Amino acid sequence: MPAPQAIREFAGVDCDAVRRDVLPDKRPAVVRGLVSDWPAVRHGTDSAAALVKYLSRFDNGNPVDVQMTAPQVDGQNYYNEAMTGINFIRNRLPLAALIEQVLRYAHFPNPPAVAAQSALIRDCLPGFAEENRLKLLNENVLPRIWLGNRITTPTHLDEWNNIGCVVAGRRRFTLFPPEQIENLYIGPLDFGHTGAPMSIVSLRNPNFERFPKFRTALGAAVTAELRPGDAIVIPPLWWHHVESLEPLNVLVNYWWHDNAEDLARADSGFDALLHGILSIRALPPATRRAWSELFEQYVFGDEAAATAHIPQERHGMLGTLSAPQIAALRAQLIKRLSR
Repeated sequence: MPAPQAIREFAGVDCDAVRRDVLPDKRPAVVRGLVSDWPAVRHGTDSAAALVKYLSRFDNGNPVDVQMTAPQVDGQNYYNEAMTGINFIRNRLPLAALIEQVLRYAHFPNPPAVAAQSALIRDCLPGFAEENRLKLLNENVLPRIWLGNRITTPTHLDEWNNIGCVVAGRRRFTLFPPEQIENLYIGPLDFGHTGAPMSIVSLRNPNFERFPKFRTALGAAVTAELRPGDAIVIPPLWWHHVESLEPLNVLVNYWWHDNAEDLARADSGFDALLHGILSIRALPPATRRAWSELFEQYVFGDEAAATAHIPQERHGMLGTLSAPQIAALRAQLIKRLSR
């Protein structure tokens, strides 16, 4: 297989430098040691027992979503072979019960894979975020915890900015640029266990006879292995494959919208995609092309060019929208979609 290139790295930089030099260009980056001063990282570096004891200080007993796969699956959460369902079991457990399973399975030669995926820290570990804060982001960006043993999340995307901070264990990230979508063989948009579109190609053992274009995707891939204290920046809509490599792995991540400062405009682009599929995809090809020109002009193209010939006071919805204008547009959409 083509070997992915390394993700660009930064080391010895502070949050101001990351905010200034890393986030704006929307390219993946690894920031070594960004959260190495977190108490959780220091406890995890001491031992698994020290980290578990530290986490238990905050555990309020609330259950979290847990996924478990059988030993023969080798930790790869995925569709089943017939693609009629998923190959893992969902459960709800207190974090303490999950950690007990993870520690017990560490003594198995071929254990099941078990993990909490994307649990809101405020709901299960209140107080943890105050002691382990990523000062890079505003406090309204809520952290989530991912805790488990060796488990693999298949190639998928998120529509938000994402920063993942490794607390314990090692994680290998493999990323693909958005333009590789046609080479990744994406599965059904409305049938994916991650809640987001995902590739049906196994990165660990790709079938190039069935998925020949995946070689091209691998040629554009970038990868990195993160250790405790390291962080990765994943821009919106970059496809990413994540492997947890140790008997105990803990990661804290943050998702936020580019318009997070303007909550009135922090809408889902995926919702717009679904509406486009509903309203445009079934049209004749020539009509779809005409609509693509309209979207290019008013959504994806140069904003200034689209309004340069219109007096500024008449820019309307193409100008800088006020909160009342946004609310009016939403109300108009709700009315149209409710017909």
